[in-house]
Amino acid sequence: MLTGYHSGIAERFFRYVKTDTQSDPASSSQPSTEKQKHLAEILVKELQAAGISDAELDEFGYVYATIPSNSPKTVPVICFCAHMDTAPDCTGTGVKPILHKNYDGTDLALPDDPTQIISTKQHPYLLGKIGDDLITASGTTLLGADDKAGLAIIMELVDYLNKNPEISHGKIRILFTPDEEIGRGVDKVNMQKLSADFGYTLDGSELGAFEEETFSADAMKFIFHGVAVHPGYAKDKLVNAIKLASAFIKSLPADELSPESTDGRYGFVHPIRMEGNPEKITVELIIRDFMTSKLKPYEDYLIERAEAVLRSFPTARFEYEIKEQYRNMKDILEKNPMVSEYAREAIRRAGIPLKESAARGGTDGSRLSFMGLPCPNIFTGEMAFHGKHEYVSVQDMEKSLETLVHLCQIWEEKGNVKM
Repeated sequence: MLTGYHSGIAERFFRYVKTDTQSDPASSSQPSTEKQKHLAEILVKELQAAGISDAELDEFGYVYATIPSNSPKTVPVICFCAHMDTAPDCTGTGVKPILHKNYDGTDLALPDDPTQIISTKQHPYLLGKIGDDLITASGTTLLGADDKAGLAIIMELVDYLNKNPEISHGKIRILFTPDEEIGRGVDKVNMQKLSADFGYTLDGSELGAFEEETFSADAMKFIFHGVAVHPGYAKDKLVNAIKLASAFIKSLPADELSPESTDGRYGFVHPIRMEGNPEKITVELIIRDFMTSKLKPYEDYLIERAEAVLRSFPTARFEYEIKEQYRNMKDILEKNPMVSEYAREAIRRAGIPLKESAARGGTDGSRLSFMGLPCPNIFTGEMAFHGKHEYVSVQDMEKSLETLVHLCQIWEEKGNVKM
């Protein structure tokens, strides 16, 4: 740990998770929910109280701030980024965080719904956390460690560097984003204002995890048009769009090409939403693979499935839309190898075994990398995210903080002496 430093990371985390910041994919506003700004305002006030005079919240819900350089060298500007929103999958209203000190390895029954049990069988990572202080929700909500653990770690970094001015570092930019969970986390980021050279998202999971590769991702929408007729007089006339959409979904394989049947480096197609009536119904899907070149064959396959369903219904029709969401950041990071090399070295200096993996998802860094900010992902300790079993180890968060301190020092060590 950081010698002589009393961490307040758990207390910070408790404050942040109590503010509901759930994003809304059905909203067209930016941010998608106004309540995300409530946490943003708290963060800005805390940053200003810590002496960060330029901390600001913009109209789109982004928080920007600067830790000035204290180094005589020319050091690239690095950015640390975390997102403020929580996932739409599970309610984030009324989160009651619970601290389980000195975890003993037994299953955790959550008090507000004892049927919600965080078991070592379902969550084997817990077996390595015996003796740690764990934080969970109470059983009726998600916790919000994804990504309020990242927020707490970055905010604690501000405090640590303030209290330890002998730690040499370059200029550090801080970026907190809304709407990451609905794929719109960097839609309105002002890259000129951010003005950073390289970045790191704090949105990873277990201790020592480092990710420089993510899925590439598209969204696909199918709109099925049936033929509406009064059901009492519908014989040989009605074509029910709901049944068309259901047949389309049923035609997708259950034993391959789906999230529930794939892992590792295998991609998938995944229906996420269906809405409509017998005349017209919309089906939304996400398409994922580590190889961007595989996305189009997946999309072509889905179109073929829809065409096959409609062959028996000549009076029905469908249309589709494809939207790019993000791309594998590995393509950019390979051209900037030092960004990942320095992160690996920082994890090692923190005395942690390095655990490299490819993220079966995306982060804000996936898109930031293609917007000119190469941006891999560093662990925070957040586990079982998007559900009521979410938990985080306080010690994992503290080790992430230590990693960031080392990372700031490494960038400064590699800087050039000003002439």
